[in-house]
Amino acid sequence: MPFPRSLRVEEWQGWVPVHRATSVYLVRDDQVLLIRKKRGLGRGKVTAPGGKLDGAESAAECAVREVREEVGLTPAGLQARGSLSFQFLDGYSIEVNLFVAHDWTGQLHESAEAAPFWVAFGQIPYEEMWEDDRVWLGEVLRGNRVSGRLLFDGDRLVDHEIAVER
Repeated sequence: MPFPRSLRVEEWQGWVPVHRATSVYLVRDDQVLLIRKKRGLGRGKVTAPGGKLDGAESAAECAVREVREEVGLTPAGLQARGSLSFQFLDGYSIEVNLFVAHDWTGQLHESAEAAPFWVAFGQIPYEEMWEDDRVWLGEVLRGNRVSGRLLFDGDRLVDHEIAVER
């Protein structure tokens, strides 16, 4: 069922996501590991490794599994940095738990899902990412926690509400 076009984020009541997922930001010095998505939601966009929870797995278990599958690294010492609730006007919805890790094992590699690359914080290609990343990603990389609700019409951010906990 499509989400009503007139509905703004402050009017969400009883919201339940279709899927739950994770995004993991691996950080070294002043760089973050990002990927170019090769398939699925956000195909072609730059984002972080992550994906949907399988069955009864926890968000942290999903974060570790998805990073390993997508880029060959196994994050250690995950730090929870909040969650974002995404609603699309076509009816799809997803809640994404955000994590940061400064340690990992394994060998970085490309997969059928993702082409990974390191980028300096000051050179993050926001113009190739989801519109909302400009609003909250810097906060997460500075060590803050975020929570929010975001409304999208396709790739276009229609409305949002973000809270930052410092």
